[in-house]
Amino acid sequence: MSEKLISKIPEGPLAEKWTKHKAAIKVVSPANKRKLDIIVVGTGLGGASAAATLGELGYNVKIFCISDSPRRAHSIAAQGGINAAKNYQNDNDSVWRLFYDTIKGGDYRAREANVHRLAEVSNGIIDQCVAQGVPFARDYGGQLDNRSFGGAQVSRTFYARGQTGQQLLLGAYASLNRQIAKGSVKSFTRHEMLDLVVVNGKARGIIARNLVTGEIERHGAHAVVLATGGYGNVYFLSTNAMNSNGSAAIQCYRKGAFFGNPCFAQIHPTCIPKHGDQQSKLTLMSESLRNDGRIWVPKKQEDVKRLRAGTLKASHIPESERDYYLERRYPAFGNLVPRDVASRAAKERCDAGYGVNNTGLAVFLDFSSAIQRLGKKVIEQRYGNLFQMYEKITDVNPYEEPMMIYPAIHYTMGGIWVDYNLMTTIPGLYAIGEANFSDHGGNRLGASALMQGLADGYFILPYTIGDYLSADIQTPKIDTGLPEFAEAEKTVREKINRLMNIRGKRTVDSIHKELGNIMWEYVGMARNENGLKIALEEIEKLKNEFWENVYVPGTADEFNQELEKALRLADNFEIARLMTLDAQNRFESCGGHLREEMQTEDGEAKRDDEKFMYVSAWEYKDENTLPELHKEPLKYEFVKVATRNYKD
Repeated sequence: MSEKLISKIPEGPLAEKWTKHKAAIKVVSPANKRKLDIIVVGTGLGGASAAATLGELGYNVKIFCISDSPRRAHSIAAQGGINAAKNYQNDNDSVWRLFYDTIKGGDYRAREANVHRLAEVSNGIIDQCVAQGVPFARDYGGQLDNRSFGGAQVSRTFYARGQTGQQLLLGAYASLNRQIAKGSVKSFTRHEMLDLVVVNGKARGIIARNLVTGEIERHGAHAVVLATGGYGNVYFLSTNAMNSNGSAAIQCYRKGAFFGNPCFAQIHPTCIPKHGDQQSKLTLMSESLRNDGRIWVPKKQEDVKRLRAGTLKASHIPESERDYYLERRYPAFGNLVPRDVASRAAKERCDAGYGVNNTGLAVFLDFSSAIQRLGKKVIEQRYGNLFQMYEKITDVNPYEEPMMIYPAIHYTMGGIWVDYNLMTTIPGLYAIGEANFSDHGGNRLGASALMQGLADGYFILPYTIGDYLSADIQTPKIDTGLPEFAEAEKTVREKINRLMNIRGKRTVDSIHKELGNIMWEYVGMARNENGLKIALEEIEKLKNEFWENVYVPGTADEFNQELEKALRLADNFEIARLMTLDAQNRFESCGGHLREEMQTEDGEAKRDDEKFMYVSAWEYKDENTLPELHKEPLKYEFVKVATRNYKD
């Protein structure tokens, strides 16, 4: 392991690590908590739950929200559910099984200790959310209901129809508002972090921009928590909200926080296909639909041609002429294989010429069998809002005709490198939820994003941050007049002025779309050496074009969304370079990262455990120097590493 990467994984049996660690680390007394300030950047499930819990504990918390309300955080888009090992279905689920499924689903590229802790605290999340009034679905007897998700053979996913993320966020938001009303949390909505302030090697605050007035502000704290989500919007078209971005993470990376596993981006298999060049985002159809929906393409090219020409309806193709290719290739898991497996299988069928829409990039998700088996009313109760959303977007009634779906960029497993305490390589800077790299390895199983965000915010960070802050109780409030704050603010202002003064001929979106096309083409569902070399060259060329020819209208001291987008796009070039370098270095296929040179005979991902059983952690040098790669070896003491098998 690199000397700069100290993971702090506790010794001892796997099931005892977290309990013993909590008993061993230091705590801060209630009286001393009142002396300490914490900044939380981001108000999704991770940030909102962390801020609410830290405020409840007695810390002084400042929370920064990019939108007008935490209720607009992208966490609401996680529709399908949240995993926990309650074993309510009595189907032999357990903490160990949830842990193992998550490790296996991530293709053995995550830390054992972190993933087991996640499985351990999962049950407490459900209890917490029920106490908050989250309206989880219930069975006929009044007990909490569960459904299945990809990568598991048990039903462990708790859900609230097709709006689980929204309901969970409302619970965290209510807890957060309670603390805001009490005065322990101060909320800054419509604010965006533009730089991290490091004083004597420690994270001591941020520079933020008031998005309404354009004012640049300094905010100090004894610790900073990053909860800003992932960086999927580097691709321009993704399932992420338009505001979602990786800028805060890149600002921390430039200040010394290592970036872990940047090439691990998840392609979600059930998205509404792209329909035109003017589209700005893609719509996710929840993975929960794969519980009852069957995925297929026609067996005959003749039927494919007629479908594309509009002379044949999918519902008119008989069962005998349908290729349910996931059920054929993966009989044990069928339509509930993990997302990376399902996505690659859809791409393979479409590449072979069986795509069912006019672009050739779509497969069917069909509910006719489930409607015959269960009745339309049951399907409507389970997925009604999702079916309604699909019909509004496509003008196709999914009760009568199958949905069309195709893979799209959805989630990023990579992120800021953190140790077992969720601290980055900058003391006092923490990263939680999708902003860190820690718990999903090469591929995230469905319904695990909500689990990780709430685990980090409610049950992990509030314990571990005290260990660091216990040494800071004699430190007075951080003075924002320090030279480090002045220097960071100056850097931000210079960057903004530079962007405003270019006055070129290209819009921000036109350049971002071009970057997205480069990333999707060469660093998307499949990667190869030649393509990655082309990507690095094209990214650099486009970056120069951006800094020479972008046009940002308006002024900096006002509400200016084009300036916001330009600042984020400037950071996206660094993200794109990092992802491409990491994909180039990782000469293996695992999880969401497929190197075309590394495949089995039947087209499955082929790992190289001897050479790549590690977390790649990249250290920033400067704008013109390639980052330095550090490696954190992954040791599997408690599970047997094996080739993933979802066939039997």
